[in-house]
Amino acid sequence: MAYRPSAERLDRDQALRQRILACALARVAEGGFAALSMQALAEDVGIATGSLYRHFRSKGELAAEVFAVASQREVEALALVLRGPGSPAARLAAGLRQFAARAWHSRQLAFALIAEPVEPQVDEQRLLYREAYAELFVELLEEGVAAGQFRVQQLGLIAACLVGAIAESLVGPLSPPARAARAAGHPALELAVVSQNLITFCLRAVGAEECQ
Repeated sequence: MAYRPSAERLDRDQALRQRILACALARVAEGGFAALSMQALAEDVGIATGSLYRHFRSKGELAAEVFAVASQREVEALALVLRGPGSPAARLAAGLRQFAARAWHSRQLAFALIAEPVEPQVDEQRLLYREAYAELFVELLEEGVAAGQFRVQQLGLIAACLVGAIAESLVGPLSPPARAARAAGHPALELAVVSQNLITFCLRAVGAEECQ
């Protein structure tokens, strides 16, 4: 008869897996994916390094799941705003403002998700989540066009452009050199400036009135 693990054992394994992911996410939030080594993570969790490979076959697989967990939170947070109350233009502005603020609050993690060089498995997740963001914007663009607030065609293409604009506008201010300059007291772009310029650019890009 084949061995079948008990429900209690499965629960313990699942709890340990979630603890590994939580510790890995904390390590990435502190030092980026470069700080995610299997040996250091095992020490954080309090298990042998070999035990990590019972749950994740490679560092790349682990990093990809950490990326997915962190990115899914951001997708869900953005969806709440873009699908919430208010006009399409107001929701677009609010969503952009919130996304920038959340990135600013966790700059190391945000930079890791947006631009840090990573394993191929993480790059695959990065592309998938860019598509997830774009799908949210397509929904909003459809509403805005129907309401006469947005004047765009090729909604999928415009949604992809919005995702790209968000990433490119934030990657510089979130980068390690920018964080170091800010910490040293040197002049640097602040959240309000980056956020407002991003909102202005995106509203103009979809043909919306800036005052909305």
